[in-house]
Amino acid sequence: MKKILALVLAVLMVASFSTMFTSCGNGSADFKVGFIFLHDENSTYDLNFINAVKTAQQNLGLTDDQVIIKVNIPEGQECYDAAADLVDQGCSLIFADSFGHEPFMIQAAKAFKDVQFCHATGTRAHTEGLSNYHNAFASIYEGRYLAGIAAGMKLNEMIAAGKFKAEEAKIGYVGAYTYAEVMSGYTSFFLGARSVCPTATMDVIFTGSWYDEAAEKEAANNLIASGCKLISQHADSMGAPTACEAAGVPDVSYNGSTLAAGPNTFIISSAINWAPYMEFIINSVKNGTEIPADWCKGLDAGSVVLSEINEAVAAKGTKEAIETAKAALTNGTLHVFDINTFTVNGAKLTDEHLADVDTDENYTPDTKVVYDGYFHESEKRSAPYFDLRIDGIKLVNEKY
Repeated sequence: MKKILALVLAVLMVASFSTMFTSCGNGSADFKVGFIFLHDENSTYDLNFINAVKTAQQNLGLTDDQVIIKVNIPEGQECYDAAADLVDQGCSLIFADSFGHEPFMIQAAKAFKDVQFCHATGTRAHTEGLSNYHNAFASIYEGRYLAGIAAGMKLNEMIAAGKFKAEEAKIGYVGAYTYAEVMSGYTSFFLGARSVCPTATMDVIFTGSWYDEAAEKEAANNLIASGCKLISQHADSMGAPTACEAAGVPDVSYNGSTLAAGPNTFIISSAINWAPYMEFIINSVKNGTEIPADWCKGLDAGSVVLSEINEAVAAKGTKEAIETAKAALTNGTLHVFDINTFTVNGAKLTDEHLADVDTDENYTPDTKVVYDGYFHESEKRSAPYFDLRIDGIKLVNEKY
C-alpha cells in the first residue's frame, strides 16, 4: 500500500512540475500579448505590423487566444482605453504602432506598472524613465536609401532613352506630415537616388494624414502634373501607387510590394520587418529579461528589408547596384547621411550641429549628432531625428 501511495505521489509531482514548466516556458498558456494598431489591413503600414505579429506568433508557438489585436484605434484617449481593456483581458505585454499613440501608452504604463508597454516610432521612453515603457524603430533610412538607388537607376534609364533631359529628372514624394520620421525617410530616399543620378531633384507634398487614399492619390497626380518622372511615398494607402499605374509613371512604394496594383509601374519597396522585435519583446517578458528603452536594428539584423525587384519595370543593373550599396552600408564604409553628399542652404554640416533628441515642447536641438563625417541617425534614440531641409528638395506645402 505504501509503495502504491509513493508511486501516486511521484506521478502527481511529475505532473505538477510539467504544468509549472509549461506555464513558465515558451508555450505558456497564461501569457497574453496585445497589439494596438492605428488602422487595419487596408493600410500598408498596419498590414506590415499585422504580418509581423503573425510571423512572431508562428515562430514562438503562441495560440490565437494568446494574441489579441485591436485595429482602427485612433491617436487619442481611445488608445488608453484599448490598452486598459487589454490589461483586463490578461495581457502582460502591449504594443502600439503609431506616433500619436505615445502619450496614451505612457499614461497606461503609469497606471499599470506590472505590464510592459512597447511603442513604435515614439520619442519619449529614454526621457520618461519608466521601467515598463519602451520605444522601438529600425534604421529604415538604410532601406529608403537603397530604394532610392532603384529610383535613380530608373531615372537614368529614362534619360538615356530620350524621354526627358537630365536636368528634368524630378522625383515626386507623397508624405504624411513634416515629422522627422517622414523627413528622414524622404531625404535618405533622395540621397540614394542622387548617388546614381546626380541631377535628380525632388518635390514633396504632405497630406496631413497617415491614411487618406483620396488625398494621397490627388497629391501623386499633382506631382505628376508638375513634371515629376517618378513617385514615392511615406503615407499608408494605395492612393499613390494606383495613381502611378493609371498615369504610367514609375513608382517606389513603402511597407511592402504593391506589384499587384501596379504591375507596369512598381519598381521596389522598402519596409521595416517588425517580426524580430516582436519576438524579442515577447521572449523578454516571458523570460523576465530587460527590454531597452530604445531598440533599433537595421539591414544586418533583418529588421530593414526590400521587396523583390519588379524586373519588368526596374532599370537593368538595379539589383547589382543595390547589393553593392547594401554591402557598403552593412560593413560601415558607406553612410546614408554622409555630410559630403548634401548641403543645407548651400553649406555643409559641421560637428557643431545639434539635433532635437530629448524632445521638449519647443523641439529644442540638444544633442551632438554629427561626427566622423556623417549625421548619426537613430543612434541617440530609436526614432528618427533628421529633420533638415537639404538642398535639392522642395517642400510644396508645409502646413502639416
